[in-house]
Amino acid sequence: MNYVNFGDEPSLAPDEFFMNEALKEARKAQELDEVPIGAVIVCKGRIIGRGHNLTERLNDVTAHAEMQAFTAAADYLGGKYLTDCTLYVTLEPCVMCAGASYWTQISRIVFGAYDMQRGFTRINQTLTHPKTELIGGIKADECGELVKAFFKSKRSKS
Repeated sequence: MNYVNFGDEPSLAPDEFFMNEALKEARKAQELDEVPIGAVIVCKGRIIGRGHNLTERLNDVTAHAEMQAFTAAADYLGGKYLTDCTLYVTLEPCVMCAGASYWTQISRIVFGAYDMQRGFTRINQTLTHPKTELIGGIKADECGELVKAFFKSKRSKS
């Protein structure tokens, strides 16, 4: 895994820096013709898990970016709880990923674009752990544009 520390780019605020890393993951998904959503998990200023959508490649509806990152971070830490960690994800988590975040007991979720159709905050804000801090809208335009452009290109091909 390519480890990146926040100290490597001190000119950015931490949330913007790590959202840029999540955007790199989203672009990896885009290169695979997957919905371009990316995620990273950070603990003590260091990325310990990365993920991007792999639902088509793995033929698995649960292979969302967040789920991939949760698995990688838990493996790195050697345990299933992600307390003292932050999830950065380019699109607001769906109900499934928000529910999984509850079980990880992750401390913070920082997301880029809001998902007006499938985002969990539109459905039920109690899906995350009560101690989890939520922050939305970090680099929202850039994150949202990736997804919009992806679906626009899909529609123009049909």
